Amino acid sequence: MAHATTNSNAAQLQRLKEQGRVPVAFVLNGQPAQALQGDTVLTAVLTQSAQLRTNEFAGTPRAGFCMMGACQDCWVTLGGTDAGRKVRACSTALQAGMQVCTTPGAVATAAPVEVQP
Repeated sequence: MAHATTNSNAAQLQRLKEQGRVPVAFVLNGQPAQALQGDTVLTAVLTQSAQLRTNEFAGTPRAGFCMMGACQDCWVTLGGTDAGRKVRACSTALQAGMQVCTTPGAVATAAPVEVQP
């Protein structure tokens, strides 16, 4: 069975409102990224990427499902000082400097990175 491919450079979400909030720098899979104050980790990732993670069984792209922390589909792993800690992306507020790992490779190489505001 063939799986649809996604353009990893295209964001799943496009911000239309509340664009005037304070920018928050974070690290997404080892790369500097920026979201806005008050964003959840899920919103921050999906405004940068086409998917949140890849399903570990089918290898298909996932972008969260219930958006309220019940379905367990949005778990991501943190790096840096929180290395290895798993959080639900849909209900975790993004913090400045947070390292978010959505791929096994990013988790393996996550190391403290200084993030410029």
